[in-house]
Amino acid sequence: GIDLGTTNSLVAIVRDGLPKVLPDSQGRELLPSVIRYLPNGRTQAGFEALESVVIDPKNTIVSVKRFMGRGLLDVDHLEGAPYDFVD
Repeated sequence: GIDLGTTNSLVAIVRDGLPKVLPDSQGRELLPSVIRYLPNGRTQAGFEALESVVIDPKNTIVSVKRFMGRGLLDVDHLEGAPYDFVD
């Protein structure tokens, strides 16, 4: 399951009947809710993406949950967002 928070998120599985939170490659379980879209079509998430907020703000979305389920008309008016919204 996924606990998607506005600021941080967790990912867990059930193994042998018990929930287990999955860590990132550094062993961290609580991850920033940040996603970065790379030029090659791949993505980065969590702390890896968070490191790029300053150097690549147009392709790095912070607090991604606040945009989920919203249409272009709901978010297109947001002033100050460094990224463009497309439908």
